[in-house]
Amino acid sequence: MPGYPPIAGHGLIGDLQSAALISAEGAVDWFCAPRFDSPSIFASLLDQERGGHFTIAPTSDEVTVRQLYLPDTAVLITRFLTAEGVGEVVDFMPVDDRPDVPTDRHRLVRAMRVVRGTLTFDVQCRPRFDYGRAPHTLTRDGNAATFHGPDLDVHLRSTVPLDADGQDVHATVTLRQGQRAGILLETSAPGATPAPVTEAEVQAAMEETRVFWQQWINRCRYRGRWQHMVNRSAITLKLLIYAPSGAPVAAATMGLPEQIGGERNWDYRYTWIRDASLSMRVLLDLGYFEEANAFRRWLGARFRTPRPAGSEPMQIMYRIDGDPHLPEEILGHLSGYRDSSPVRAGNGAVDQLQLDIYGEFAYAMTHSAELADVAGYEAWKGFSALLDWLADSWDRPDEGIWETRGGRKHFTYSRLMCWVALDRGIRLATQYARPADLTRWIEQRDRILVQVMERGWNSRLKAFVQHYESDVLDASLLLMPLVGFISPKAPSWLSTLDAMDRELVTDSLVYRYNPEASPDGLRGSEGTFSLCSFLYVEALARAGRLDQARFAMDKMLTYANHVGLFAEEIGPTGEQLGNFPQAFTHLALITAAMALDEELDKAAERR
Repeated sequence: MPGYPPIAGHGLIGDLQSAALISAEGAVDWFCAPRFDSPSIFASLLDQERGGHFTIAPTSDEVTVRQLYLPDTAVLITRFLTAEGVGEVVDFMPVDDRPDVPTDRHRLVRAMRVVRGTLTFDVQCRPRFDYGRAPHTLTRDGNAATFHGPDLDVHLRSTVPLDADGQDVHATVTLRQGQRAGILLETSAPGATPAPVTEAEVQAAMEETRVFWQQWINRCRYRGRWQHMVNRSAITLKLLIYAPSGAPVAAATMGLPEQIGGERNWDYRYTWIRDASLSMRVLLDLGYFEEANAFRRWLGARFRTPRPAGSEPMQIMYRIDGDPHLPEEILGHLSGYRDSSPVRAGNGAVDQLQLDIYGEFAYAMTHSAELADVAGYEAWKGFSALLDWLADSWDRPDEGIWETRGGRKHFTYSRLMCWVALDRGIRLATQYARPADLTRWIEQRDRILVQVMERGWNSRLKAFVQHYESDVLDASLLLMPLVGFISPKAPSWLSTLDAMDRELVTDSLVYRYNPEASPDGLRGSEGTFSLCSFLYVEALARAGRLDQARFAMDKMLTYANHVGLFAEEIGPTGEQLGNFPQAFTHLALITAAMALDEELDKAAERR
């Protein structure tokens, strides 16, 4: 394989239970099965030598590569342009008829075709089970091969002969204009014997996958100025939802660095209450009620699961099936992306106290009258009990939204979202005439507002700050006007926005905070946070700064990768950093587009 591709040099495909990254060089260099959070089968993105890959690429010395999606689908096309010919590899993962049923069977289809001249493809399939820790054995028979792993088999079924290369597989495929070939990779429990594959089967699977995604995106309500990017972001959010439980993962990957060579290399293949709730609110706005209702049911199960005495009602994150155990381990045998170590699996932040999660949950789950209706009385009792607990428990230091490992503080954002939780509960109880301790809820909601206004405000900076008695700004507070805590045109908010412009914004890109001014317990620095950059666009729009907002939006979209995907952060020279693609970034892109559309339309009506 060549050297490490850029993090952004990939497209994402998936089947709503697992996902794969395909590089512009034609390599499957990230794939976990049978679930997003399973050990990897291909992970050369984290170690070129030990991780494993499945590469299809031309043998030509000089190749120009282009990558794109079949419009409004998760079918990825990698085009190779050479002097001898032009060929394509079409990658997709068919979605089963019942994606809500967990299965070990996952198919990744790689279809080769030549559209001009003649092209020879080199095929290498080198799986490395359990993050490269477990050996495998190979059995091969003509056009079929099976890699036998410790708990899972990986089958290759091809329309062309496959040759053994030790315990791996190799093939050379020469095609002329109009000719096609296909390889279907399928995972299964040990012992299965899949049938041979035909070219007709590959083409039929491609058509079924195209129809699935185009029918799904046709339900999207958005018809604004940024249709293409919103559609791509919506498909990305859908790809990151584990259909059997309805729980979305924060990103498809683990271990990708926030700084090349740094230690901020986390595992994001889990369900954060915060990220998932906000993702579901966005999908509701786009018209996807079924996805939001499935996540509501998953959340309800978390409420009903007994917690240890004295613990919080909810953890900040879970596995996609609701398992609360996410022990963090360091995979010391992996070198990490471009030697960024340690590579971590699991996430030790699971035991942190982050009080804001109750606000994001309430903000999302009370957003839709239809969602409130289907939740019913039993769900209300659980929600009401949660708010009773929060009314007694909000005034504590915590680790905050950014999961800092530098100790608990009185984070302003955590207080803000506690206010949101109580405020939305009050609104819902009043609207639906539900039993609630409204006197207590209103009293505590108002206490939070007064506390934030008095202690979260820094008179010297004329801005709301990260935590009480500090002079550090925090971009998470861009949500203050967006959740209704303060008017987007209030003088105190506009001065906060101005302060952020001076200290956190660089050419429309927004840092979360300054880690030098507010140590987070980790070495090194990080890039600008793309979630915050889109929140900044929305805040500008709501503040009436439309020219600035539109320019910031258009500039931010130039940082998308070649197929419209975003990682977590943007580095100093415009490179994407962190896990990829990240749900937080894509949901914020959608909300920014919707808000800016709305404000631009209002401005046009006033002319």
